[in-house]
Amino acid sequence: MKVFNQVNPSPELMQEFFGGEEDGAFVMVNLLKFKDKAEYADGRDTDLSGAEAYALYGAAVVERLAAVGAKPRYSGPVTGLMLGEVEENWDMVALAEYPSLEAMKTMIMSPEYQKIAVHRVAGLEGQLNIKTKPGSL
Repeated sequence: MKVFNQVNPSPELMQEFFGGEEDGAFVMVNLLKFKDKAEYADGRDTDLSGAEAYALYGAAVVERLAAVGAKPRYSGPVTGLMLGEVEENWDMVALAEYPSLEAMKTMIMSPEYQKIAVHRVAGLEGQLNIKTKPGSL
């Protein structure tokens, strides 16, 4: 299995993801890898670590999730790997539940989200987003 962390999807991948048939609620699993030091696209000087910049985004995105009927479900640091093998472990896992693809698209396209996303991009080395269906064991 090849693993490739990215910060932003390509336009083609965005079209494929949001262009599919709507199938209701889902949980997005975010596997996050942070930069050692945050790097802002506008070149601003900062002493923030990547994790600290992402924490600014994380605190603000809760309101953006609520605005589209989505909910944060879990976030926490990765502390070990029991099974499998990866070249380098992720730093954090975060789960968010969305009522629909349209809700997620509305959120990430909003000016309010774009304003806070600068912290996400500044802090992330890369991530995996895995769409799952909510369910129970």
